[in-house]
Amino acid sequence: MNPVNDNDRPIDPPKACSICSKPATMRYKPFCSKRCADIDLNRWFSGAYAIPVAEDPDEDGEESDRR
Repeated sequence: MNPVNDNDRPIDPPKACSICSKPATMRYKPFCSKRCADIDLNRWFSGAYAIPVAEDPDEDGEESDRR
């Protein structure tokens, strides 16, 4: 009898890998493989997922002339 590795089984209910759209597995949830998980990690490190910020004009350190 062969032991079953639960880490490699598909997620129930099935979800698509957010990188390649293949079925995700428990081991790399929400991804299908280490490769897709590493691609996502690289995108975080490189700033591809950065949230754009609109700077407030008063944040430059100068005093405003509001009265």
